[in-house]
Formats: sequence, structure tokens, C-alpha cells
Amino acid sequence: MDPKRDAEDRVPKLSWGVLLDPRYWSETVDRAQKEQLVEELGQIFESSGVVVVSHYAGLTVAEMQDLRARAREAGGSVRVAKNRLAKIALEGKPCASIADLLSGMTVLTFSEDPVAAAKVAQDYAKENSKFEILGGAMGENALDVAGVEAVSKMPSREELISTIAGMLGAPASNIAGAIGAPASNIASILSTIEDKAAA
Repeated sequence: MDPKRDAEDRVPKLSWGVLLDPRYWSETVDRAQKEQLVEELGQIFESSGVVVVSHYAGLTVAEMQDLRARAREAGGSVRVAKNRLAKIALEGKPCASIADLLSGMTVLTFSEDPVAAAKVAQDYAKENSKFEILGGAMGENALDVAGVEAVSKMPSREELISTIAGMLGAPASNIAGAIGAPASNIASILSTIEDKAAA
């Protein structure tokens, strides 16, 4: 046996047969798809106000669709991704602390609103025992299960805006009422005086 020839036999040779083999191309496409997925996940981790990690073992397709619909309605999203790729995407991101939670069948619930995804996940976990919250991150702050629950009880961005708008609108309506009240009182007094004078 010639050791040089054995080494040459172990080196893969690219021939037209290999280049035309769909298995060769699928490996290349898979790698490109994985790189794209890592980039997408990185953008999600970078731009999200909150990311909640949960186990979803045993959820049916219909239950998962329900979760996605609820998240979409609240302004968030749900994403199932390979843990290994998600860990790669987390490197250098503010919420890198959730990498330890990524094991088993995990699903990511996220939103730009720092409260929406936590509310959706918490409400869904109360209704479905197969959906188990592991923790999450709010920016650089790691959240355990209790932390996700605490965040879910906070008012959302829309709720805060409507409350502030209500507070700003209330003094204006009070002022308008106060200004309008004396005028109506004066008008009724004048009307009463006219009625007495006419009588």
C-alpha cells in the first residue's frame, strides 16, 4: 500500500458528476440558508424590546398558530429556530444572557414593545400547560420566570400613551367646562331677568 495514494483517495474530487449531484448543491444552499437565518435572528435580538424563551413540546400546529396570531395582534412575533443557530446569533447582542435557556424545544416570543411579548407569553402559558416559560431578556437585563411575569403585568406602550393622553385631555375639558359654565349661568340669569321684566 502506498500512503501517498491512500491520502489522495481520501481527498474529495470535484467532478461534473459531483457538481451535478443535487446533494452537493443542497449542502451549499443549507449553509446559505443557515447564514441568512443567523443574520435574521441577530436583527431580531438587536431590535426587540423583550425576548421570551419558552418550551413548546406537545403543542399542536393549531395551538402554535393561535400563539402566533395572539403575538401578531399584540405587535409581536413568534419564532422557532435551531438553538445552535440562535446561540450564534446571540453573540455580542444585548440579550446574550438568554443563550443558557436555549436547550430542548424552544420558541422565541419577541416584540419591540418591551411588554407585549411578555404579556402574550404569560397569558398563553396560563391557558396551556404545554407552553412553559423559561425566562427571557429585556435589553441587557436577564429575566427569570418571575421577571417575565412582572414585565407582563406592566402597562404596554399603547396603554401608557392612552393614559397620558387621558391625563392631558382631562384638564383641558375641565377648563372648557369651567369657562363654559359661567357663560351659561350668565345666560340663564339674563333670561330670568328678561322674563321678570316682561311680566
